[in-house]
Amino acid sequence: MEAFLVSTGVVALAEIGDKTQLLAFLLAARFKKPAPIVAGILVATLINHGLAGALGAWITRLLGPDTLRIVLGISFVAMAIWTLVPDKIEEEESMLGQRLGIFGATLVTFFLAEMGDKTQIATIAMAARYGDPLIVVAGTTLGMLIADVPAVFVGDRFAARIPIRLVHFIAAAIFAVIGLMTLFRMDQLF
Repeated sequence: MEAFLVSTGVVALAEIGDKTQLLAFLLAARFKKPAPIVAGILVATLINHGLAGALGAWITRLLGPDTLRIVLGISFVAMAIWTLVPDKIEEEESMLGQRLGIFGATLVTFFLAEMGDKTQIATIAMAARYGDPLIVVAGTTLGMLIADVPAVFVGDRFAARIPIRLVHFIAAAIFAVIGLMTLFRMDQLF
């Protein structure tokens, strides 16, 4: 249950103001049909985070426990720092797949925008840390939907009222705490 809740919460917080949330705003403004956009976000996230979860599980089997602990601890601390860096959406990402229809455009652009993004890297790290990639992927996918679906339905009016710097700081703090607990084996105390 911890893996699901932490994965959901961290990704939901990290996703606020992220380029994929900006992409959700852009697609909603362009197409004005939320159902195929939300479906595209869901499918793209499941595929992307599913691959990330599988990679995290593979890394768990590849590395010894002490090496894995150090790599994961450093990765979570690095994600904390990365979360504080504002994201910008690339124009090419928003234009790619435009001829594929609303669902296809959303699927392609979201999948590509998530490649190497902090939430994908977080999914890899959490799948390796918790050793349950299916639960982690379910949590990170839910976290992505929590952040991006409201963006599709309410657009810029909602985004203007969210203190994005504060939300990013909270997400960064959670990543840092997880990283430090992993590095110093404090997670084994609970």
